[in-house]
Amino acid sequence: MFIVTDYYTAVFFCIITMLCWGSWANTQKMTQNKWRFELFYWDYVLGILFFSLLSAFTLGSLGESGRPFLADLSQTHHANILNALVSGVLFNLANILLTAAIASAGMSIAFPIGIGIALVAGVFFNYLIHNQGNEQMLIAGVALVTIAIIVNAIAYKKHQAASPTAAIGKWITVSIIAGLLMSLFYPFLASGMDLNNFEQPMEGKMTPYTAFVIFAFGIFLSNIIFNSILMRRPLAGPPINYSEYFSGKIQYHLIGLLGGAIWGLGNIFNLLAAGMAGPAISYGLGQGATLIAALWGVLVWKEFKNASPKVNLLLLLMFILFILGIGLIIWAGS
Repeated sequence: MFIVTDYYTAVFFCIITMLCWGSWANTQKMTQNKWRFELFYWDYVLGILFFSLLSAFTLGSLGESGRPFLADLSQTHHANILNALVSGVLFNLANILLTAAIASAGMSIAFPIGIGIALVAGVFFNYLIHNQGNEQMLIAGVALVTIAIIVNAIAYKKHQAASPTAAIGKWITVSIIAGLLMSLFYPFLASGMDLNNFEQPMEGKMTPYTAFVIFAFGIFLSNIIFNSILMRRPLAGPPINYSEYFSGKIQYHLIGLLGGAIWGLGNIFNLLAAGMAGPAISYGLGQGATLIAALWGVLVWKEFKNASPKVNLLLLLMFILFILGIGLIIWAGS
């Protein structure tokens, strides 16, 4: 089993997580004008599940270190399995709301608000549970990220003020709810792992690879309920049928699977990093994906096209605050 053995490698893995978690939504943006996000989301979830199994039977089973995936799964206590499943359910509910907000409001608003809130609350919860990292620096970093979220929301409101049809409040609210729910999934997932020893976890605890697989099954099973409800009662647009999914073009399905695999790669790197960096640091850095997603939204997808100089100044301030906040979170764990 492959494991991370030093702090700076863990930070590097968290940066990969940040890039993956901040970039997967590009796959949804690639098809959103032709393929409803609810349909995209089925393939996205399958991509996460397939990637979790691939990582478990390769990196999680090869080599001499640690317990291989199937042996680890067979000895895991039921309570830890349940926690990982609950984590997957919480994540899926949050992420499907976030994806809805991305489809309607864009990456550069949904991510900074939704995942920014998840970063702030998640770092707080993980620190309370595991008490790892410099408290003052974590607080300062989280405070800067919080201000960045507020600045981004103000910029979005100012940019959309001229459009009477823009449901500004609705998508900000959806993003906030998604962020609060997103902050809850990681403590459940981390609780089932022995963060002090991935090489020889204590009896009943899981390796990151096993935790990821069970987590992914929680996402998959809950998606049958959540996405079915959303297809019948969508947040935007008319109801859609399952037949539309099965009649979709193969490239749409492949793009959705790719999106899930990108997120999954970030997740397994984040879990592997948690042993050395601690869950508060690894989660906080991973959720720095807000910065990456905002850059994609502003620079590539032109979601703030023709914005006023005042809005552009607010966006620049938001990026600076996010960078400083994430930097302090890295420093807090060093």
